[in-house]
Amino acid sequence: MAIGSKELSVENLEGFDNARLGEELKNAKKELFNLRFQSATGQLEQHGRISVVKRDIARIYTILRERELGIREEVVAKVEETKKATKKKSTKKAEETPAEDAE
Repeated sequence: MAIGSKELSVENLEGFDNARLGEELKNAKKELFNLRFQSATGQLEQHGRISVVKRDIARIYTILRERELGIREEVVAKVEETKKATKKKSTKKAEETPAEDAE
């Protein structure tokens, strides 16, 4: 049985591109810092959460390293679709805004 948060399972992490994995890693490290700080001050209520976050961090590092070595395929962000969506939105905004009447 895998221990870790369900949002950061291997199946979910495989679908993320490297930039998104970097963001998730940054968030997990912040959470780990906060949990360690709470533990040091005696305010931590869920002690098991520290090990869960540590495993999530290790899982992210493993996927990044596997991609670096070519063991796992890299996921490319869908930049073309993002550009098309942005272009469509800007075109719609231009059509929706009424042209100023020259009087």
